[in-house]
Formats: sequence, C-alpha cells, structure tokens
Amino acid sequence: MNPKALHVLEFHKILQRLAAHTSFSAGRELALGTAPTDDLSLARQWLAETSEARRLLGEHSDVHLGGVHDVRPMLPLAERGAVLLAGDLLEIRSTLLRARALRALLTRQETRFPNLADIGFRIEPVAHVADQIALVINERGEILDNASPRLARLRGEIKVVQSRLMERLSKLISSSDSAQYLQEAIVTQRQGRYVIPLKAEFKGRIRGLIHDQSASGATLFIEPFGVVELNNEWRKLQLDELEEIRRLLAELSDLVGSEARAIRQTVEALALLDLIIARARYADDLRASEPELVEFKDKRERPERGAARRKTNLQDDDPSRLTPHAAFRHPGSVIDLRKARHPLLDPETVVPIDVYLEEDYFVILITGPNTGGKTVTLKTVGLLALMAQSGLHLPAKEGSMLSCFETIFADIGDEQSIEQSLSTFSSHMTNIIGILDEADQRSLVLLDELGAGTDPEEGSALARALLDHLVQRSVTTLATTHYSDLKVYAHSTPGVRNASVEFSLETLAPTYELSIGLPGRSNALAIATRLGLDRAIVSAAETLVRPEALEADSLLLDIKTTRERLEAERSTAEAARRQAEAHEKELRYRLTRIEEARREVLNEARAQAQAELDELELEIDRARRQLAGFSAGGPVASGLSTHQQMLAEAQQVLAQRRKAAEAAPASVEAPATPDQRATPLAAGDTVWIPSLQASGQIVAIAPADQDAEVQIGSFRMRLPLGRLERRDMSQAAPVGIAKPRRLTTPEPASTLAPLPQVGLELDIRGASVDEMLPRLEKYLDDAYLGLMPWVRIIHGKGTGVLRAAVRKELSKHPLVKSFREGEAGEGGDGVTVATMVGQ
Repeated sequence: MNPKALHVLEFHKILQRLAAHTSFSAGRELALGTAPTDDLSLARQWLAETSEARRLLGEHSDVHLGGVHDVRPMLPLAERGAVLLAGDLLEIRSTLLRARALRALLTRQETRFPNLADIGFRIEPVAHVADQIALVINERGEILDNASPRLARLRGEIKVVQSRLMERLSKLISSSDSAQYLQEAIVTQRQGRYVIPLKAEFKGRIRGLIHDQSASGATLFIEPFGVVELNNEWRKLQLDELEEIRRLLAELSDLVGSEARAIRQTVEALALLDLIIARARYADDLRASEPELVEFKDKRERPERGAARRKTNLQDDDPSRLTPHAAFRHPGSVIDLRKARHPLLDPETVVPIDVYLEEDYFVILITGPNTGGKTVTLKTVGLLALMAQSGLHLPAKEGSMLSCFETIFADIGDEQSIEQSLSTFSSHMTNIIGILDEADQRSLVLLDELGAGTDPEEGSALARALLDHLVQRSVTTLATTHYSDLKVYAHSTPGVRNASVEFSLETLAPTYELSIGLPGRSNALAIATRLGLDRAIVSAAETLVRPEALEADSLLLDIKTTRERLEAERSTAEAARRQAEAHEKELRYRLTRIEEARREVLNEARAQAQAELDELELEIDRARRQLAGFSAGGPVASGLSTHQQMLAEAQQVLAQRRKAAEAAPASVEAPATPDQRATPLAAGDTVWIPSLQASGQIVAIAPADQDAEVQIGSFRMRLPLGRLERRDMSQAAPVGIAKPRRLTTPEPASTLAPLPQVGLELDIRGASVDEMLPRLEKYLDDAYLGLMPWVRIIHGKGTGVLRAAVRKELSKHPLVKSFREGEAGEGGDGVTVATMVGQ
C-alpha cells in the first residue's frame, strides 16, 4: 500500500487507537504494525476473525489476556543456560496459565468460532513448565520453603541460629552494665551481620568488631565478640540458602530453555489473539459493522448515454464521428458505503454520508463550499477502505461493500515545501505525476482541490485533462474542486458523476451532507445578501454573471427542492407501510388466537356430548340385557313388550343424536375425508397448516424425521407431518390469513411476504435506533411465522441507548410474550432474549 496515502489519510492514528485496546506489549506491536492487504481472501479472513471475536466477547465477558507477558526476550537467555530471575519465571507461568485457559475456551467452541479456534490450537501451554514453576515460586515471587528438602532444612536451621543470636544480643542490650554505653537499646544489621549501636565516647567498653559508624560519628555499630561465631554460622546458612535457590532457578531456567520453541509459539499466538480482540473492542467503541469485501466485477465497454441515438442520426458507424467520450470501460470497482462516519471524528457530532458507485460511473467529482466536508469525504472513503483491508470493522451501516483495492493513492492537503522551493501547485503536481505513473484499474485515487493553486482557467483545463486521463485508464477516482466548469464536464462525461456537500442558507453553515448526482451550487450572492450587503450591489453582481450560470443555479435549486420533497414523501410512505404491517400483524395474531379459542370450545363441547351419548348408550344396553333376562323367564316376559318398544325408540333417538354429533365440526378446520385419512401424505399433495392459517404444497418428505418441506407461496418451511392436513385442490386457497369460519376452507385476507431463513439471533450492534427498528420488526415477523419459540437480540452494552430502545419495542410488540436480560453464558446485559407468543 502507498506509504504516502497511509500518512495523508492518518491511518497511523487508527492504529494508535487500536493499540490502546491491546493487553500486552506483543499485541500492541502487532497493532501498531498492522498494514492493509490487497489479498481479498486474507482480508475476508481478518474481518471474519474480528466478527467472531465480537460475538465471543458478547457471550463471554471473562475473555481477556490479563496476566499475559511478552516473555520472548527471556527465552534466548534460557536456551544459552542463563539463570532467570524468579520474577521472570513467574511471568512465564502467568502467561502459560492464561494460555491454557484460552486454548480450552476456544477449542471447545470450534464449530462456532472456527478462526479463533484455529489460533487456539496453535497455543502450546506446556502445562508441566507452569506446574513446575508453581512448585518452586509462589504468587509473590518468593521461593517456597518446600521447593526442595535441602532448602527446607536450611531455612529451619537459619531460624534456629537467628533465634539464638537475637536472644544473646537482647540479653546484652538489656543488661544494666551495657545499657549505659548504648545509643539505643536496639539490634540492627550492617553488612549482613547483626550489630548494636555504641556511643563513640565509650569505644572499647564493649569489646567487638566495628562494622560502621553514623554520619555524625557519634555512634559506632559493633558486633560483640560473644556473637561472632553465631553471626558466622547464620551468615553461612544464608549463603547456602542462596546457593540452593540459585540451583532451583537454574533447573527451572533449563526447563524453560528446553520448551523455548513452544513458549515462543504460544506468545505469538496470544499476541495475534490480543490483536483480534483489540479489533473487536475497537469496533464496539466505533459502533461499527462488518463490511463486505467483494471482487472487482468484469465490466465491458459501456456506450455513453445518448451515443446510440447520435449514431442513428449520423447514419454512420464510424467511431471517429462520435464524441471523444463515446465509450468508457468501468473497472468493476465497488464502493457502497452507507451512513459512513469518519472514525477519527466525534461519533456524536459527525454527519454520516452515503458514498456509492453505480454501473454508469466510477469517477465522482465533489463540489461545495470551503469547510463543507469535501476533504472529509475523501478521507472517509480512503480511510474506511484501508480499515476494511486491515480486518477492521467500519463505522458504517450494515451492508456496506467495498472492493479490495491493490493500491490507494491520495493527494490531499497543502504540502508546499520551502526547502524544496515547491509551491502548493508544484507540490500537488509532483504528487499527481507519481500517482499517474503507478495507478491502474485496481487502484483507488483520491484528489483534493484538483487543479488548484494556479490560474483558474488553466487549472480548470488541466483538471479536465487529468480526469479524462483517469477515465480512459479506468481508474476509480474521487476528486474535489471549486471550478464551475468541471460541474458541466462531470455532467456530460460518461463514467463521471457530480456530487456536492450541502450548505444551509439559513444558518450560513455547511451541513456536511453528501448528495451524489447533483453538483454544488454557487452560494456567494445568496450569502452576501444574507449577510446584509446592499441589494443594489448584489443586483449589479448578478448582471455580471453569465445568464446560463444563474439559470443553472436556479435549476439546481429546483432539483434539490424536488429531491428533498420526494425523500420526505418516501419517508412518510415508508412509515405508513410499517404501521400498516404492524396493524396487519396484530390482526393476524388476534385472528389466530380467536380461531384457536373457538377450536378448543368446539372440541370440548363435542367431547362432552360424545361422552354423554356413550354413557346413555351403555344404559340402554344394560336395560336391554335385563329385559332379555326377564323374557327368558317365561310368563313375565309377555308383559315386557311395552318396555322393549320404549328401548327401541330410545335407541333410535340415540342413533340420530350420534349422527348429528358426528356431522358437527370437530374443530374450525374441515375434517379430513376417509380417503384423505387413509392415504399417507406424499410430495405434491396440497395441505392446510392450521398454526399458520395457510395452505401450501408438499415439496419433499423426510420419512426418517417425519418432516415435510412445504412450499407456502414463494417461500418454504420444514414442518412435522402431524401439523399438516390434506386438502383437495378445490379446497386449497392462496397463502394468507384465514377469516373466521364454521367450516374449513381457508379464505385468505392478505398475502404474506416471502420469508428468508430465520436465525436464532439478530445482531444489531453498531446500528442506530432508527436503523435498528425496521430490522427488528421484520426479524420478529419472520421468527413468529418460522415458529421460533424464542430469539436472541444482540445489541451490545455500550451506552445503553440501543438496549433501551430494543426492550421498549419488545414490551409493546404483539408477537412478543415476554423478554429477559441474557444470562452470563448468553452475553449478559449485551443480549435480550425474547419469548414469542403462542410457541
């Protein structure tokens, strides 16, 4: 990537902010050394890693690299046999312990986080090294008493000897014979030996070795002869202790040296993981989203708008008779940045912009007032392209797309050089010449104030020639200018499109909004009028302006006004559409619940009636058997004819009532016919889905799963066979909401929109509240129709604004039964889990 462009676009400031999110020095080095790649597959992998890390952090708040150190400088020393300090070994242990925990976490979730798991598999925690260090050194960096039997014995002996030494010295300083000669009744140390403070004027009164004296000379620190042997023994034991500690540290250092390769690989893997997590945290700070990096499209030569018409009029196919710009070749580059924000500006005040290329242009010429945002637009596009190719998510709306440019060039700002005797114009020309030597169809070129710094007429001509050259070479270009002639050039040249930054005549300040398709208007006369310049002077100035220029400004104003009005109408229509969809959804929900309640009531009534009829039939059968017994008894039987006749009539009434009950609907849907019940469902059958109140056609059946794939309108769903009811073609109806009815033929009220495949979660991190609401609305609709029992809304933690908006919307949504905050393993306060109604 062009180093000058990286500097001009302030990419180093992005890296500094990225590095601030790293946890240890090795990760920081990687962050500061990050460079954009022109390898599309590698850039996509980096972006996928960042996305995985954001999801991982959302679900596991305990993921961190605390306690990790860059221990690589210690490894060569250990390999050469040097003895490492206890603090160094403790850092190695801390690093290996954290590495072990991260490896376990990442490799367990390989299916969900494949890229991070790949890094986890590169970690070699060499557990035996960490365990061995823990047996010798405690958390404070101290050597444990039980690190070795010899060390334990030596420390025990040291305590005994020290106790005897202190006891003898204590008796000496507390003795009435000696106390008068002492400066203080204390025992202290000098040069590693215990001594007592003797007044200088009593030198010789207590016999011993002088080790030191005070600064004033008034105190002598002496070691009484009576404790010399004990001091010698105590000191000897201390030296033996140090020797044993050095031996233990040497063994640990040798162990580290033998595993230096694995430890070095682990630290490098941890540094890479630190960088990826830093990218994720930086993305969360920016409220960023993952862009889509795409390949350059294969574009054929495109005729100029109107070129075919001119050919017809000329009745000549000779290309030389056409205009110089009769055709151009699109490089196939893609720029589609939606609501993009400059990452170095305050996110609360920066104005998002939409920048995009279409099929008929790849050069954008931006005009507008000074400090209106033209240069910021160039820097935003260039910087976001660099970020995307470095694996960083972009402060832009989800769905933004960019090509992976091989090189990005930028000539931005005033870089005149006194030392090199270069003026502003010369400096710009020098840069542009270098750019033209290297740029090609896979480059992105950003040119600020093209042709500025010289005579306007010559500068304008030079700017047109430079843009012509870039168009002919199919170089994707964004340029800014103040020259009015270039507006006409951009309007009439194939492959080039006008754009402008807006200016408010009410506030006399730029709005920083970018409009592609409209050139900037000249506001000098309007501003002068607003500021109070004499109207006569303004009128005189208007007479000096070319009439066509005034007319063009008037037309631009009309076009801008019309565009704003259409945009407002579109927004109003969109809001009305969303409201209508909400009402339709609520009605659909209510109708479904009414149908279910009615079905339950009918089924209960029918079951109760059936039970009563069964009981009555049992009574009649019991009476008949009794009468049959009496009849077999002889004389009495002749008197029972009347009772038999009554039983026959009761049996007849019972049969009529049972027939009437069987004719009643078993539920709100039409009962299946005997043939329909007997014949198993098969591909091609028309079926009714009661839970959706819709009809569809079976596309395929999975016998092992007892599931069927059903085509419902223009989308498909997988449903259990038990939830499907066969329908004849005459009973089938288009997919829709069933009206309340007695029998079952579904009568659609409205056609359902095609549904995409529904995921278990919706990630809206980085979106604004206005951007989030329609996405959440559609997702809940799809989740309900997809029979999802519950869904996860990932909104992140941040300032809490997005979380509050999500929960407010869920609290009044007709398809949401309840919602709760995510648990620790689900993402905590950064996730809301919603339970759908009726599932």
